[in-house]
Amino acid sequence: MCSYEDISKQSFELALNLAIKKLSGMKAEEICRNSGATRIDDDHVLIQYLNRLYQVTISTGDVLLKNKEEEVPIKDQILILHYLTKASGAPFTNKLITYGQIEGGKFYSPVFVQRNLDPILKCFGHRPELLLDVGQKFGAQRSTYGDASVAIDAFPMARIYFIIWKGDDEVPHGGNILFDGNIRHYLASEDVCVLTEILVWKFVNLAKEASST
Repeated sequence: MCSYEDISKQSFELALNLAIKKLSGMKAEEICRNSGATRIDDDHVLIQYLNRLYQVTISTGDVLLKNKEEEVPIKDQILILHYLTKASGAPFTNKLITYGQIEGGKFYSPVFVQRNLDPILKCFGHRPELLLDVGQKFGAQRSTYGDASVAIDAFPMARIYFIIWKGDDEVPHGGNILFDGNIRHYLASEDVCVLTEILVWKFVNLAKEASST
């Protein structure tokens, strides 16, 4: 499966509890060394996730937005804990891979394309410059691929690239979503798909807001 929406509430809670249990056996120094998180004290770390800071309590698995009182959705909690517990410290490779090249991703590549690439192409395919504007608002960096592309560090060591090729009268527009090759050391393929889907819809919604102003 490629979306947390496909699983039941009970499965959500099971996945969260398993991640909490795994995290509780780890040390703050180990977590920070491997994930790019920042240590607060022996039981708390700060992690950057989708351009926002979250405080994580190691012993309990509590995930809170720093200096905010809004509730963190369970799928975001799971992604954050999965990232922290799987992180290996592997550096960026600066070599791009497809979702299908991530272990377990090949079988679900068609689902990944439907849920992630298709909405990006529908929203930005005819106006690639808007991808650059939206990406900048979200903290992404312009990249050099295609006619328009951005790279965003969804987590400190998990980089995602959104790439658009502008079409013309003879060739339709196209694009791709790629990842730095180290992402397999930080997130499982299912988590990568869900993370990308969350980011895609944040981009699309920002584009809609920009178009309505």
